[in-house]
Amino acid sequence: MTDNDVKASLDEVGLTVEGNFFDNEKAGEIVSRLRSIFDPEIPVNVFDLGLIYRVDCISDGLSIDMTLTAPGCPVAEEMPGMVASAFDGGDFGDVKVDIVWDPPWDQGRMSEIARLELGFL
Repeated sequence: MTDNDVKASLDEVGLTVEGNFFDNEKAGEIVSRLRSIFDPEIPVNVFDLGLIYRVDCISDGLSIDMTLTAPGCPVAEEMPGMVASAFDGGDFGDVKVDIVWDPPWDQGRMSEIARLELGFL
């Protein structure tokens, strides 16, 4: 995945990146690993659903803010661990995942891929 592909993917889902994300040689791998995590209730990955709000490449790892489709989501307690586990074995350092509710998630955050998969296009 080229830097331009990564930037286009980030823009499409409104993801904010901070720190040295684009200086990080693993930027494409970060996006790929986020795309490997699927919401157990929806057949689309958390990246394309627009659930990842922020990725910050910090000196000792990654800090990720994400949301869920609804506050009462049954996988709320499991999802941060699922996201952090996607980075196991990749020399990413400590990966901290926080659930945030602001701004609330809406379907406008989904990528075109997600909209097609879910029949919204």
